[in-house]
Amino acid sequence: MSERKEIWQLAVHTLDKHKATDIQVLDVQAITPIADFFVLATGGSANQLRSLSDYVERELGQEGYTPLRSEGYNTGEWITLDYGDAIIHLFRAEVRAFYDLERLWTDATAVDITPYLVQENE
Repeated sequence: MSERKEIWQLAVHTLDKHKATDIQVLDVQAITPIADFFVLATGGSANQLRSLSDYVERELGQEGYTPLRSEGYNTGEWITLDYGDAIIHLFRAEVRAFYDLERLWTDATAVDITPYLVQENE
């Protein structure tokens, strides 16, 4: 029996497959009770962010995961999908640069996502 993939692994693969850019995963479990992992990704427009959000929800849903809550879908500037263990942050580039979560969470551990990228698995 195969081990169930973690939410962040599925999200990274889905985001990469659908052309999100600058995908990063931060392991925050040692520094906050909010979540274990933050997934950060950038999209080029509000429409692309909404599409990325839809793809993530659909593909994670097929694996039995549903978000506890989501925010930002209507504006399409910064969409968050909260899956409990992982929070997925989808940004337009200028919004991501402004809020700079990577700097805010500098104590987090960066996760190697290379095995979950589409081009690595083809």
